[in-house]
Amino acid sequence: MIELTYTGPADSVAEVTLNAPQKMNSLDEQALADLAAAYTEAAAKAQEGSVRALLLRGEGRGFCAGRDISHVTPATDDAYDYLAQKVTPVLRQMAGFPAPTFAAVQGACLGVGLGLAIATDVVYVADTAKIGSPFANLGATLDSGGHALFTERLGAHRTLDLIYTAELMSGDEAVRSGLFSRSVPADELLEFTRTKAAAAAQGATQAFLASRALVAQVRDERMGLWDSVEKENRAQGDLCGTADYAEGFKAFQEKRKPNFTGRG
Repeated sequence: MIELTYTGPADSVAEVTLNAPQKMNSLDEQALADLAAAYTEAAAKAQEGSVRALLLRGEGRGFCAGRDISHVTPATDDAYDYLAQKVTPVLRQMAGFPAPTFAAVQGACLGVGLGLAIATDVVYVADTAKIGSPFANLGATLDSGGHALFTERLGAHRTLDLIYTAELMSGDEAVRSGLFSRSVPADELLEFTRTKAAAAAQGATQAFLASRALVAQVRDERMGLWDSVEKENRAQGDLCGTADYAEGFKAFQEKRKPNFTGRG
């Protein structure tokens, strides 16, 4: 079950909750469709300007244990269709959400659940979270972007170590290894993430999205220093014409806190 609520100042934060704790928030095809629908609704409000950040979380002991395989029959399973036609479009939709996105990850974050985290801008994890590749025990392989994330951040040897052994990293180790943003005590995680998302929802949204696009280009296109500098220069030039840019400079000069609207 997927729930969408609005929190933060003036309901400016869309909070998407994976609410099937009895199965560790694992996702079947219907849950993925519901997740896509929640992001579509929240994105419409973001385009209107009322939503300026999104928070993704899981109810219960785990964030998301991955695909719900409780009723999957291997002999008739089409794993490619599930991943390529059901999962990947949702991950792309999440990554393109028109406002900053945050995830609060506790407990199991595996398979498709790991993909949900990868597709989110900022990921805060409980120090006791469990992250890795359990697929050695299923005769399957890591999916949903896990190979790219692990190889880029951990290197080939550590990536294959995790895959071959099916051992899981704690949230604290995952953050120390550079996988995610910050490690937080489990009992503080949700409130911490809500606070950060609410603060971002009061920020200069267009500037944040410009930075996200630059980061994605550096990551996906392996852009070098001077190409990146040129992209930054152009992004800054484009932002000069936004209301938030004018407000930020005016507030600095008047020695007060800026009042950003998030609009261009």
